[in-house]
Amino acid sequence: MPIPIVIIAGPTASGKTRLSIDTAKNFNGEIISADSMQIYKNMNIGTAKISKAEMENIPHHLIDIVDPDYDFSVAEFERLAKAAITDIYKRNKLPIIVGGTGLYINSIVYTMNFSDFEAEPEFRNKLKKIAQRCGSKILYNRLVKEDPETAFKIHPNDTKRIIRALEVKKYTGFPISYYQKESGKRINKEFNTIMIGLNFRNRELLYKRINDRVDNMIKNNLINEVEKLLKIGYNKNSTAMQALGYKEIIEYLNGKVSLEEATEKIKQNTRRYAKRQITWFKSYKFIKWFYVDDYLNYDDLTKNIFSYFAGKLQLW
Repeated sequence: MPIPIVIIAGPTASGKTRLSIDTAKNFNGEIISADSMQIYKNMNIGTAKISKAEMENIPHHLIDIVDPDYDFSVAEFERLAKAAITDIYKRNKLPIIVGGTGLYINSIVYTMNFSDFEAEPEFRNKLKKIAQRCGSKILYNRLVKEDPETAFKIHPNDTKRIIRALEVKKYTGFPISYYQKESGKRINKEFNTIMIGLNFRNRELLYKRINDRVDNMIKNNLINEVEKLLKIGYNKNSTAMQALGYKEIIEYLNGKVSLEEATEKIKQNTRRYAKRQITWFKSYKFIKWFYVDDYLNYDDLTKNIFSYFAGKLQLW
């Protein structure tokens, strides 16, 4: 019998974290994070990671599970998330997946055939050596030719994801972008999925929340957090250290930009990221959108969302 799950998606700073806590309390649930940066330990301020106090004793899964220098994959997320879903459900609780990383959520909602694919180690090591010797840009340019759609979504310094995309193309004959499109036609029947998205009709309201969040990150000593990570010895070009907020502060620490310029770059890049998230989640035909600015207050918003959840859960 399919397991009922709730997914709370939407752009950064839209209010997913607070809603997830209240949903868990109201429906006896536990939370699984679908945020590709909150999996990393010691990266708290720049990822807007929920604190222990903010969790309000609600169990959270897949937060702080690997070090920033670990190459964490979508396949690993899929495996761990599905194990957590099964465990939560066996204890008669509701699994609630919360986050803004589209590929992570795809791996739960859809059957993604490339997730379990493993290429020949020799090929992977060959690409790694090329990247170490010549830089990741040469591999990125190759990906642009072989799979421009995927290349557009990947940072040129994200060596791990570039290599993964090249592997899939070489050994399956199809680019990752093909699997991502086709996956939408194969809904994962392990779960009965209730999916909502938080959004704003007035995009400027969302942007203000993003700008305010970045200002608070700086006030809460994001600079010190990045300095500590670099002092420990984490590679500034790793996937984790190229995350929003971290790469811009590294540029500031290296004297390339002023703190004011770095802060504005974080805001601008985060706003752009939010737009991409909204576009991604709008591709889900079964998502139910709730626009925060349609409601007078948070209580009215949650009342409507909880009514929607209750109606759906009663069907199962």
